[in-house]
Amino acid sequence: MKASRRSAGLLLFHHAGDGLEVLLGHMGGPFWERRYAGAWTVPKGEYEPDEPAWDAARREFREELGLEPPDGEAVPLGEVRQANGKIVTAWAMEADLDPATVVPGTFEMEWPKGSGRLKEFPELSRVEWFGLDRARTVIVKAQAEFLDRLEEHVG
Repeated sequence: MKASRRSAGLLLFHHAGDGLEVLLGHMGGPFWERRYAGAWTVPKGEYEPDEPAWDAARREFREELGLEPPDGEAVPLGEVRQANGKIVTAWAMEADLDPATVVPGTFEMEWPKGSGRLKEFPELSRVEWFGLDRARTVIVKAQAEFLDRLEEHVG
C-alpha cells in the first residue's frame, strides 16, 4: 500500500477589529486560476518522511511566501486528511504580515497540457487576510477544521 502524501504548513493569525483573521493563499496554476471557493489554503507543502513536520512547515512558508516564518509560540493544530488523501499538519502563529511583501515561489508544468511546453506558475497566486467566517467559505474543505481548532484555542 502506498504511503499517504504529507504536507505541513503555518497558519498565521492576528486580531482584527471584528475578531480573528487568518492568512490564506490562493493556489497558483491554471487549474485554480478561475476558482475561488475551495481554492484557498494554509501556506504549506509536501515533505519526505525523514523530515520533521515542523521543519517542513517553516521551510514551506519560506518557499511559498518568499519570507522568513515568524518567531514565537506555535499552536499545534494537528492533522486533517484532504479529499485527495493527502495528510496536512499545521501550526498557527500570531503574526502580522503585509500580503504585498509576499514573493511567491514558482513551479513548472506542461501547459497547455499535451503541448510539450513548460510554463512557470506561482505556488500561490495571491495571499489575503480573511475573517474566520469568510475563510471557512473559501478554504480547502478539510482545512476548515484548522480554523475551528484555532478558534477553540484562542477562544
